[in-house]
Amino acid sequence: MCFVRARQDDRIVLTTYGRSSGFCVDPIEKKPLHHFLPGTAVLSFGTAGCNLSCRFCQNWDISKSRQVDTLAHAATPAVIAAAARRHDCASVAFTYNDPIVFLEYAADTADACHDAGLRTVAVSAGYVEPGPREQLFSRMDAANIDLKAFDEGFYRTVCGGHLAPVLDTLEWLVAHHVWVEITTLLIPGLNDSDREIDALSAWVVDRLGPQVPLHFSAFHPDFKMLDIAPTPPATLTRARSRALANGLHHVYTGNVHDPAGGTTHCPGCGTAVVVRDWYRIESYQLTDDGRCPDCGTRLEGVFAGPAGTWGRRRRPLQLADESAAIISEGSST
Repeated sequence: MCFVRARQDDRIVLTTYGRSSGFCVDPIEKKPLHHFLPGTAVLSFGTAGCNLSCRFCQNWDISKSRQVDTLAHAATPAVIAAAARRHDCASVAFTYNDPIVFLEYAADTADACHDAGLRTVAVSAGYVEPGPREQLFSRMDAANIDLKAFDEGFYRTVCGGHLAPVLDTLEWLVAHHVWVEITTLLIPGLNDSDREIDALSAWVVDRLGPQVPLHFSAFHPDFKMLDIAPTPPATLTRARSRALANGLHHVYTGNVHDPAGGTTHCPGCGTAVVVRDWYRIESYQLTDDGRCPDCGTRLEGVFAGPAGTWGRRRRPLQLADESAAIISEGSST
């Protein structure tokens, strides 16, 4: 089902090791991560294949591709790390498709990134067995987990998976001190009821802690779910209000223009300490270690100095060109 595993010499192997569907320098806020090195650039890359079959997949041309042409970019882990350094990225993100399905490639690349002084980010659905969970996420500094819904029936019929392993992953990440943020795509009529939003946010507060940021994102028709209308902005606003009322400190909206839904407030005094417009930081008031200037409360997350200035830019990369440049630089030193 994942399209990237095959039998070779009586072993199951990863057929896409070292080949990617593309590379791009993005704002870290696009992952989305709002409490992890704000304003910095991240090198994003993925491969092909997925271990779920979500009918609404917004990257289906990558995750469900059987075509070799999708994997036109080749790069070793060392080249990826060197390219991220060349473009002043603070981290490398394993994204576009789930890094769980290219585990060996992701693990080796994460090790190369750490050797180069870079942080690592997994953008994942978190649907994985305990052994590989530790093998992948122990190498990550941060993760955004796509919690598809808070309903087993939704996972089974819409995604071809199960809810419990995803919740286990979230608890593992918090217990092992990997910075985690959660994204839930709200689909009208399927997972956007008050009951489900209340249950989801109450579980996060109870099992993970009120400091874990939750992002509610807007659905648009795609892949095999073209008969449902886009999520109204009012739905995201309602969900955010309910989750905040249920005790979460940081709840955000995504895929819509909503400065209020992108603003970070101090959980101690309520001051707007980070104001965002889409992926651009308009105002940043936190100290270098992430404290509120008004009351001194330290926000949970990963903060290291002033916010970056990458903004909304998106810079696609050709790794063949990067590899040639890196080799050239190495031969001249």
